[in-house]
Amino acid sequence: MYIKMAAAFTILSVGGPAALFYFQPTDEELFKRYNPELQRKSLENRQGRQQDFDNFVTKLKEYSKSDRPIWEAAAQDEARTRANSAEEQKKAAAEIQKRREEIKRQAINGQ
Repeated sequence: MYIKMAAAFTILSVGGPAALFYFQPTDEELFKRYNPELQRKSLENRQGRQQDFDNFVTKLKEYSKSDRPIWEAAAQDEARTRANSAEEQKKAAAEIQKRREEIKRQAINGQ
């Protein structure tokens, strides 16, 4: 009985991953199965995806250098980014308002 259990365990623990390795297609095989339009789109977007992944890994490395857990460092960085973008939006809105007022003044003076 123990021999049967050991044999079944060996077959399942070795045979399962071996079957998965054998039947799972490689990335190249999947890419070849795409239709030509999807292949073209995939090739066009590849550089951008690689850049995004590189940025993600760089940020993770930066977060891991701090003493805090990564999720706290990421949340703090995200809050800082939001604050900076909000400030930039306010500056841009103020600049647009100044331009509008200047255009109005020029239109009034030009008449």
